[in-house]
Amino acid sequence: MVIEQFGGPEVFVEREVETPEPAEGQVRIKVVASSVNPLETKIRSGLVKTGPAMPAILNGDVSGIVDKVGPGVTGFAEGDEVFGCAGGVGQWQGALADYMVADVRLLTRRTPAITLPLNECAAVPLVFLTAWSALVDRAQLQPGEHALIHAGTGGVGHMAIQIAKYLGARVATTVSSEAKAEEARRLGADDIIFYKDESVEEYRQRLTDGKGFSLVFDTVGGKNLDRTIEAAGVNGRMCSINTRSSHDLTQMHAKSLTLHVIFRSISLLHGVGMDDQPRLLQAMQDLLEQGKVRPLIDSQRFRFTEIGAAHRHLESGQAMGKILLER
Repeated sequence: MVIEQFGGPEVFVEREVETPEPAEGQVRIKVVASSVNPLETKIRSGLVKTGPAMPAILNGDVSGIVDKVGPGVTGFAEGDEVFGCAGGVGQWQGALADYMVADVRLLTRRTPAITLPLNECAAVPLVFLTAWSALVDRAQLQPGEHALIHAGTGGVGHMAIQIAKYLGARVATTVSSEAKAEEARRLGADDIIFYKDESVEEYRQRLTDGKGFSLVFDTVGGKNLDRTIEAAGVNGRMCSINTRSSHDLTQMHAKSLTLHVIFRSISLLHGVGMDDQPRLLQAMQDLLEQGKVRPLIDSQRFRFTEIGAAHRHLESGQAMGKILLER
């Protein structure tokens, strides 16, 4: 499934393309599944110009079986079950195809200790790696800290709750309904905020005695970054995965806040930090093996040929967790 022009979900079309061959340090994957991330809707619409050359095959998240090993690869073999976030931007075509080539530094194995089915492993990589990069590498979240994670049943948000709890934090999260609140509690959230019914000032007073949170993770962007600034305490840290907007930073200055912007495609786009990816993937593998994290998968699943409908569902705001795509 490719896009040949920017536009709405209807621009996806089915095309025959050449079967890719793995180069040095790469393997070819017979794709089993992928999942939808908001970045892909932005690439499809033309809002973010980071997609592959057209006809563009989108989607970074992939799970599948190694079909062919390229030169110089020693850590993977044909028949290995693998998953990772390995394409769909820059020079790297994505996972919405029968076969995908990937740099082995961006993949990990589904070990016998990982009980999650191979297809559902495709719902994990981008959101885990994003949340881990934000909470561990950038914000250095400590045990006992009170963290606010916005949109706790969204893609990155639901994984961030679980990682924050693994790190020993107290977690507050924003939700829009009782059903989402119930799911957030199952994921480990300690404090639930119904953001439609309670102002930032009200929940900051209720949960922090007005002091604000030491860490706020904005997984929404837009005007929500302003709410993030308001919710943070003095000398607090903020993380955001969507800062393509303009804001008044007066209050950020007044409270001496730090903002960490997380863009997980940097390595694929610029080749920066590629050798560090196995460390992050090892953390993902470890927590999956220990049962410390699990993907929240939306009840609606789609075939690759239904990718347009999957994008509509994500953009409707009705999805909970990750939308799984199966070939």
